Amino acid sequence: MLGGSHRGRVLIVAGSDSGGGAGIQADIKAVSAAGGYAATAITALTVQNTLGVSAIHPVPLDIIEGQMRAVLEDIGADAIKTGMLATSGVVSRVARVLKQAAAGIPLVLDPVMVATSGDVLLEEDAIAAVLDELLPLATLLTPNAPEAARLTGLPVTNPGEQAAAGRALVEAGARAVLVKGGHLTGPVVHDVLVTAREMRVFETPRLDTRNTHGTGCTLASAIAARLAQGMELPQAIEGAGRYLHEAIARAPGFGSGKGPVDHVWTLREALR
Repeated sequence: MLGGSHRGRVLIVAGSDSGGGAGIQADIKAVSAAGGYAATAITALTVQNTLGVSAIHPVPLDIIEGQMRAVLEDIGADAIKTGMLATSGVVSRVARVLKQAAAGIPLVLDPVMVATSGDVLLEEDAIAAVLDELLPLATLLTPNAPEAARLTGLPVTNPGEQAAAGRALVEAGARAVLVKGGHLTGPVVHDVLVTAREMRVFETPRLDTRNTHGTGCTLASAIAARLAQGMELPQAIEGAGRYLHEAIARAPGFGSGKGPVDHVWTLREALR
């Protein structure tokens, strides 16, 4: 069932995080915090906490496809967000379902390659599959600086290089690319949006904190939720960025490693 009524339905295709700070758990909370409706297709179960990932159990391809089709054929979606896909087989199967059952639905593609802890979440041969099969379907690609460098082979150490990498990925087939700057240095975080027609820089004061687990997942899902409600892309990115900045600032401080952010601060504010 195609979107079109902008009812805020987001289908999330990603891995599960037992610690709750990233992956499907973060995605559901970010979509809910934006007033959207989150449905899921889980691609892998991970054993992880704020210290890292200790085990990954893949979900069979038929089950991943079945979850996606079950949601799309009944509940429908106004936007789709993909996160951890792990293998080329998963990438290809997800791409096939998107082409067959989700044409016309905005896709936010978060190329989850390495966890905040440094654990590898996308196999080497899956990178080419992402570029070949998913990139042309993406409404928005959201790589961080290291991911953009890996996808393009270009250095990504400043806003100018972020823009260059974004242009390369647009030329490779993406309609829009947001190259995030959280992994870079400096007092201001620059997120650079590149499309075929424009380039725009979003600036946010950098927060000195260890609590950054799942920020990439959270931002991509927050953007998808806003697109699902009919917001234009630049406004969706800007609103999602403000939400994430506040979520980082309000992080509860759980765990002894890279802690989670406060995904549901908007709901807490609404209850006051």
